[in-house]
Amino acid sequence: MTPPENLLRRRALADAAIEILGTRGIHQLSHRAVDDVAGVPAGTASNYFRNRDGLLQAAARRAVELHLQEMRQDVQAGAGSLPAAIDREGLADLIGQSLYRAATLRRTRFQAVFELALEATRSPALGDVLSGLAAAAVETTIGHHRTLGFDTDPEQVQALITLYSGTLFTLVTGPPQAVTPDTARTLAGYMVNGVLGGVDV
Repeated sequence: MTPPENLLRRRALADAAIEILGTRGIHQLSHRAVDDVAGVPAGTASNYFRNRDGLLQAAARRAVELHLQEMRQDVQAGAGSLPAAIDREGLADLIGQSLYRAATLRRTRFQAVFELALEATRSPALGDVLSGLAAAAVETTIGHHRTLGFDTDPEQVQALITLYSGTLFTLVTGPPQAVTPDTARTLAGYMVNGVLGGVDV
């Protein structure tokens, strides 16, 4: 049976899967749980996603889709208030703001992302999805840096993403009250200066 093509419903179900992953953990994810959280009739999720792997892959795609959307919004907002070409300090400011929002407003989603990343080490299909999405994230980030007038190369962008991910993991798995704008900015400064050179943060 071909899954329904209601994209709004599909996204709502993926959002529900992300909520479950981030608040209850991967072992609590099921079609029934997704139906309950999404507030849809029993059996809806199984009509869209044939098995649990399908649910996991949909959650991964949706999480990255939302992240890339927010990156675009952040860059558009930043570009309007920054000079034509930003320096390392300006880049650290933007990354620090992004890190703070990710670890606070978007905490549950990124907890779900890390659940998915661990599961991907045991699921080749999910690993393939996340690998493809990671490559897209690098290309998107390079484009955003160019928009901001920052001439980072692909290797530097990959290094920044790796450091960002590791730092975010520490923040979303630690005490929520420990996450502050100043802490996020300081960590972002070390990331940027570690990758691009220099010691000032």
